[in-house]
Amino acid sequence: MKNKLYIFILLFLILGCSSDDDSCVGIDCLPEATQTGAGTFGCLVNGEPFVDNSGDFNCFYQLVDGEYYFSISGRKEGFIPRGIRLSTTSLELANGETYQLVNNEEGQAHAAVIFYTTGNSNNTNTTNQNFNGSITITNLDFSDNIVSGYFEFNIQDTLTSEIYSIKNGRFDAQFNQ
Repeated sequence: MKNKLYIFILLFLILGCSSDDDSCVGIDCLPEATQTGAGTFGCLVNGEPFVDNSGDFNCFYQLVDGEYYFSISGRKEGFIPRGIRLSTTSLELANGETYQLVNNEEGQAHAAVIFYTTGNSNNTNTTNQNFNGSITITNLDFSDNIVSGYFEFNIQDTLTSEIYSIKNGRFDAQFNQ
């Protein structure tokens, strides 16, 4: 009887253990910060991982009428927020430089966050003087069309007044010219 009890307890412990060693929490879920054009985009939104590894995000850095325009965006369906976009307007980027994410105006960088609203439509909010942050370009490679960097900012959902903290952001993508 004693042996059966020990076997039962042993089986209970073995079967009760999770075989999911790939589970992660917070920052451990984000893609590595690489500079190879790996096709990654991720950050923490209020401490929760937001990751788009699809490589299918629109990333461009283009010279249009003598001015440079940059944009990269990541999406995560079923997550709040739904999408995050980083952009510049009439601003030439450089390796190792940090840019403030403030307004969508000429010569500046900004971030936009897309929230779902009722009826499955979108509510897009952008950084401003009160809710802002920064983006740092760690690699801008024109021979291989690779752009990599870090970002973080705060933003407010204007419909709910909730403030979202976007931290530990990183991206590594190939861009269109």
